[in-house]
Amino acid sequence: MTEALIGVVIPAYNYARTLGRAVESVLAQLDEADAQLLVIDDGSTDETPQVLEALLAKHPGRFRTLRKPNGGAASARNLGIEECVGDYLMFLDADDEMASGALAAVAQHIATHPDSRLIVGGHWSVFGDGKRRLHTVKSLPASAYLRVRGYLLDKTLAFSNGACVMHRDIFSVGRYPEHLRNAEDIPIFAQALARFSCSVIDQPLALIYKHADSLRHDIQHSVAVGVSLVDEVFAPARMPEALQGLRSAFLAQRYLSLFRNCLNAGEYTLARQFYCQAVRTDWRALTRWSYTRKALQLLFK
Repeated sequence: MTEALIGVVIPAYNYARTLGRAVESVLAQLDEADAQLLVIDDGSTDETPQVLEALLAKHPGRFRTLRKPNGGAASARNLGIEECVGDYLMFLDADDEMASGALAAVAQHIATHPDSRLIVGGHWSVFGDGKRRLHTVKSLPASAYLRVRGYLLDKTLAFSNGACVMHRDIFSVGRYPEHLRNAEDIPIFAQALARFSCSVIDQPLALIYKHADSLRHDIQHSVAVGVSLVDEVFAPARMPEALQGLRSAFLAQRYLSLFRNCLNAGEYTLARQFYCQAVRTDWRALTRWSYTRKALQLLFK
């Protein structure tokens, strides 16, 4: 494949039912920008190979596919970084859809913001009943400290993979941690906010489809990752020394997140353990009333 400004990567694992929608949404606008598409089959066991074969026959020469042994979303995205040709990369999930006009908007934004390395756009949330909710994007704080704090702690910044664009420079700091099968994108967004110039596009770039995954399955991955996520986010190569002071607060926040997830899944013993660890890490966790109220209610279960 020849060089391109924007490389779109779709990692696919057992999403044969929706993969065609995702691919078609990108192919429909490739000609609107200097962009190319790569689909990575992460060892799917469903009809994904057949779906891709049919799409390649329908759109000969329009996009490229690769198949690899299953290794998780992080490994598929890292292969995309190696194999895709774009200076800027967009990672679209196989069950989502690129919004109409997204690639043209991104190309125009790059032309007017050539120094930007992380570009954040809005998105539509699409629910099972067909209803949609538009998520607009706010201006990002000017300082790296406020950006990282807003993302990791205050939760005033939230990103969706399909609605963000990342320059290759971001991955010179560190790639997706392949040992994490959950929350593997958090270290990437954190390092981008900490070390690189960022900007926003005030229009939706993706349609993010919300569907009911197995909560227990999510909990298994979340608990397995545990607080190792904190070590990954605050690895010196990723997080500058000036921002390492946020580590303790993020560790407490991570324990609170695990507490909430376990509580919602009915894993009450684990939930109690994680809440106690949050308080031991930072007593100010007690002032997070939404969590403390739930912890008090847990005492009577």
